Amino acid sequence: MPSRDAKFYSLILIFTDILALMLAFTIAYIVRVQNDPRPLLVPVYAETYVTSFVSLLPFWIIVFASLGLYSSIVYNRRLVEWSRIAIGSFVGILLVIGWEYITEVRVFPARLVTVYALIGSFVLLVLVREILRFTRGVLFRFGKGTSRVLIVGNSPATHDIAKELSDTQKSGFRVVAIAGPKRLVPDGLKVAHYSTIEAALRDIKRLRVTTIIQTDLSSDSDQNQKVLGAAQINHIRYSFIPGEAEFYTGKNTVDVFLGYPMISVSQTPLIGWGAIAKRVFDAVFSALLLIVLSPVLLLVVVLQKIFNPGPVFYVSDRLSQFSKPVRLIKFRSMDRRYGKKDAAEEFREIGREDLAAEYKRDHKVTNDPRITRFGNFLRVTSIDELPQIFNVIKGDLSLVGPRPILPQEVKFSQGKAALLHSVKSGVTGLWQVSGRSELSFDERIELETFYAQNWSFWLDIKILFKTLAAVFRRDGAR
Repeated sequence: MPSRDAKFYSLILIFTDILALMLAFTIAYIVRVQNDPRPLLVPVYAETYVTSFVSLLPFWIIVFASLGLYSSIVYNRRLVEWSRIAIGSFVGILLVIGWEYITEVRVFPARLVTVYALIGSFVLLVLVREILRFTRGVLFRFGKGTSRVLIVGNSPATHDIAKELSDTQKSGFRVVAIAGPKRLVPDGLKVAHYSTIEAALRDIKRLRVTTIIQTDLSSDSDQNQKVLGAAQINHIRYSFIPGEAEFYTGKNTVDVFLGYPMISVSQTPLIGWGAIAKRVFDAVFSALLLIVLSPVLLLVVVLQKIFNPGPVFYVSDRLSQFSKPVRLIKFRSMDRRYGKKDAAEEFREIGREDLAAEYKRDHKVTNDPRITRFGNFLRVTSIDELPQIFNVIKGDLSLVGPRPILPQEVKFSQGKAALLHSVKSGVTGLWQVSGRSELSFDERIELETFYAQNWSFWLDIKILFKTLAAVFRRDGAR
């Protein structure tokens, strides 16, 4: 959302949220008190009910504001917005209940009024915001409330940003000009192109530019000052977006050092309280999984002894966070003779030079002759990975994270290994829900690097749900 209109849109959100909450509480009272003949816990007159709710409404809006529901970072991301509305609705109800307890003034005449108010608040808030989102998109389509953008830069980010912003209905921006190499103008995007910055800046008023986005700094400081100065003289918005991805992924903080703005870039946002919350979630959730799945684990142990004689588990050395060696536990799926050496070497020993070459090329093989029939069943159903729950409880792995790699695989991803290992490896991850065995080694590394740089708790939850779906569909299982 353009900054010029962001405050206005936030005010509209606050106003509609107030209306939605008032309507939800009114409906809850009418449905239970006036249309339900069952006796109430305590009689609460409509006037008292409404007065108490209106008194608490400002605090509820403050809760929403603290959750970022009036920030473009949140309201432009549908799933994040919905999840925070759910949290805000629940906290708001707790606020009312706490008010009842402290003041001894009853607000809810019956327990069902509380339930109806909670459900109604969430549903109406989401509905109203979706209507506003649709309306805003329609206005953007007709050029209402949009920001007219001049993009200045010579990096690939110039092309990427122009392409993303070209969907005006979604972004709220209309790219009107690009100053940089012609090759950076996305195909099919009808904009004014300028080879020099000076020519573009001269046409700012004619193009009615309201925002300048610069994607890289020129080695000539005068050039940079011209761009910034043009924005200041014309009283329009100026934004600088580093063209190198490393500057805006991971965890970034902005501070002042010796009078200069300083950007500190961490490899991953998974630091501080985020890392603590993730570890607590891993420990609790994996312990619950162990309790629930213990009958399945015991059954597989018995079946292993019958159909796949030999050791029940296969323990291999892998690398996890900070390249720390861990002992990964899985149900053994190969014949007992294999799995002790490098895969390429074992393929050569059984006379399969073709598989050795395939493994060296793709770091995997499609049809591995070392896997037994029962082992193949374990792999296809992903049951072979269940013992990794013990690794999670121990702290060697996380439930979600990059795939723990073999020590010999480090040489295949030397440029990415440090970043990849900035977070703890996981039982599942983006690789698991994006094709698994169908992905090439390089594609897998790119996905896992993206996860390390862009971690969030909500991303973990989304991956866990997608993993369940992938397992049931047997997507890409080998």
